[in-house]
Amino acid sequence: MRSSGRVPDMPERPFAHKPTLVGSLVTLRPITAEDADTIDMILREDPEVAVLTGSVHTSTEQLEGMPIERLRDIYGRWATADDRLVLAVVDAATGQMVGEVVLNEWDEDNLSCSYRTLIGAQGRGRGLGTEATGLVVHHALTTMGLHRVSLEVYDFNPRARHVYEKVGFRHEGTGRDALLFDGGWIDVHYMAILAQDLPA
Repeated sequence: MRSSGRVPDMPERPFAHKPTLVGSLVTLRPITAEDADTIDMILREDPEVAVLTGSVHTSTEQLEGMPIERLRDIYGRWATADDRLVLAVVDAATGQMVGEVVLNEWDEDNLSCSYRTLIGAQGRGRGLGTEATGLVVHHALTTMGLHRVSLEVYDFNPRARHVYEKVGFRHEGTGRDALLFDGGWIDVHYMAILAQDLPA
């Protein structure tokens, strides 16, 4: 059995703390119920988000949204949840929210969690997603005391995979034919970053 050394002290209920993380390109701030309106707009106006997250099975399919009142209720609960951390990604250049980053599926016994992100068209292509991912992952593996953060990315999203690799995620395996899209099968890639992978 391989050991990487002493297990760090982990704060009690680390996901209950909702930090604000500031970078040069983005600020990550705690999500609010009102942010559901922005997320709803991103999902309605940017069909690429639904495709790349595997939420639809054809390139012409429309994502079925939920009533905005229900979405606000969900985000309101996430704002105070102690089993996940949801932060709004705010573009420092414009002050506008362009997406979200999420740490969820917390495995308390194994000091690990999952990561996902959603960045709308206005936030893409300028390094915002890379910085947002780096900020929240560094927070998870240092301040929160986690050991491992994992994610899944579909094969037809090399742009996202490149972002994750830049931050330090490593490819750990492939789930073959995990998504049926436009009549063909798409693989999913499993990636993770460990605390020891962070730059010294």
